[in-house]
Amino acid sequence: MTALHDPEIVRLTRRGLRLAQFTVGYNILEGVVSVAAGLAAGLVSVVGFGIDSGIESISAVLVAIRLTARLREGRSDERKEKVTLRLVAVTFFLLAAYVTVQGIRGLLEGDTPESSPLAVGVLVASIIVMPLLARLKTRVGRALGDNLILADAAETRICVLLSVSTLLGLVLYALTGAAWLDPVAGFVIAAFAVHEGKEAWEGELVESDDAD
Repeated sequence: MTALHDPEIVRLTRRGLRLAQFTVGYNILEGVVSVAAGLAAGLVSVVGFGIDSGIESISAVLVAIRLTARLREGRSDERKEKVTLRLVAVTFFLLAAYVTVQGIRGLLEGDTPESSPLAVGVLVASIIVMPLLARLKTRVGRALGDNLILADAAETRICVLLSVSTLLGLVLYALTGAAWLDPVAGFVIAAFAVHEGKEAWEGELVESDDAD
C-alpha cells in the first residue's frame, strides 16, 4: 500500500473522484436518452451508442470506488487497484466486441440510419462535453501517475470517437446513401478500444502518456 501524505495528491485524487462521479451521472442520462431516441427512430447505431454509455458508466464506477477507498483509508492498495484496472480493461474489450458485432450485423443486414433530432442533440452534446472531460481526467491522471484515471480518460476519448462516428454516419448517409460508412468507422474504433484495453491490462498507460 502507498500512503497519501501530500495534500496536493489528496486534492488531485478528490478531483479525479469528482470527474468519475460526473462521468457516471452524465453517461447514465446520455445512455437512457440515446436508447429511447434510438428505439423510437429505429436507429441501431444510436441504441449502440447508449449501450456504450452504460459500459463507460461501469468503468467510471470502478474508478470511483477505488478513489473513494484511497481517500477513506488514506492510502492506495496497489493489489486491489491492479485488479480494478484489469476490470476496467475488460470494459474496453466488451466495447470493442459490441461495436464489432454491431458493425458486422449492420453490413450483413444493410441497416440504414434514419433521422432523429433528439439523437443528433445527444451526440452533439457528447462531442462538446466528452473531450473536455477526457482532457481533465488526463491532466489529473498524469499529475498523479495514475493508470486508473488514465484508463478512464481513454474510455472517455473512445466515447468522443463513437459520438463523431455515429453522427457522421447519420449525416453521410443522408448525403450519400452510403450506409456502410458507419459500421466501417466502428471497426476502427473497436481496434482503438482493443489497443487501449491492452495497455490498461498491462498497466502501460502512464508510460504511454509520458512518451507523448
